[in-house]
Amino acid sequence: MTAAAPEPSTSRTSAGTTVAVTGAEGFIGSHLVEALVAAGHRVRAMVQYNSFSSFGWLETLPKEVLDATEIVLGDVRDPGSVNGLVKGTETVYHLAALIAIPYSYRAPHSYVETNVTGTLNVLEAVRHLDVPRLVHTSTSETYGTARTVPITEDHPINTQSPYAASKAGGDRLADSYHAAFGTPVVTLRPFNTYGPRQSMRAVIPTVIGQIAAGRRTITLGDLRPTRDFTYVEDTVAAFLAVGTAPAEAVVGRTFNAGTGGEISVGDLAALIGKVMETDVEVLQDTERVRPADSEVMRLVCDASRLRAATGWAPRHDLAEGLAHTVAFFRDPANLARYKTDLYNV
Repeated sequence: MTAAAPEPSTSRTSAGTTVAVTGAEGFIGSHLVEALVAAGHRVRAMVQYNSFSSFGWLETLPKEVLDATEIVLGDVRDPGSVNGLVKGTETVYHLAALIAIPYSYRAPHSYVETNVTGTLNVLEAVRHLDVPRLVHTSTSETYGTARTVPITEDHPINTQSPYAASKAGGDRLADSYHAAFGTPVVTLRPFNTYGPRQSMRAVIPTVIGQIAAGRRTITLGDLRPTRDFTYVEDTVAAFLAVGTAPAEAVVGRTFNAGTGGEISVGDLAALIGKVMETDVEVLQDTERVRPADSEVMRLVCDASRLRAATGWAPRHDLAEGLAHTVAFFRDPANLARYKTDLYNV
């Protein structure tokens, strides 16, 4: 575990203010809702409208968290939904997105509608309703395979999948709204976040879930790419850092959030087996391999800009974060929420 990061000198928000979160039902979003409530905020949480009245991972949160959370069924693709969500809020955390890279090869229009048009709707609402702060979520995938390491925010954008292109489109809109209209937006670009509640479409839950379900031969895609994995509590702390820092320190800027370390997918699978005290055989499944020119081979983060502006630093090393994640998946009630024997893009 790294030493605790120094706290920012001042904060622009106080306990009791109302903040909004899009994508609140998801992996990172649900953790962010918890952290915001713990910090004393009222949270207006947008969950994508569905006929099942499902609130996603929010349904698993403690009662005291839900008591401080107003859940709003809506859709970022609809301007009316977004306007109703953000009106009267102090800060908007925009996390709603389509995220699975393989599915973006099949349904690119859906990614543009959600990740580009949805972001446009959020920017328009924040602009016209005079919301004091918008935190927009980017992704390290927009960099493509690293040309220089570690990757700073000045690294060229190289979108190697429709998903990455759609996220870069949202980023460019955010930049343009700050330049053209003075919209108070800050962009956070997390590197690969992992932890409890993550989708099986990500590599760490895929490995842990298969082992927890009793499999000793697990299947993955390409084992060579390296990634910078950041535990979800650290990513959430980065959201809070840019959401509460003084405007002059963060508004109009983009910040990476990551650990500065990297590990290959193959070595990661071996490490998870060690953490779970299980011998596993790892096989490559061609169905899970990205097209050759679309695979991002190396991502490793330089988060020095974020630390200088806010004092943020990751507090969990990979082994510690994996231990927490394994404990989550080993709980039968949690594992039952996943289909560990089914691969969906």
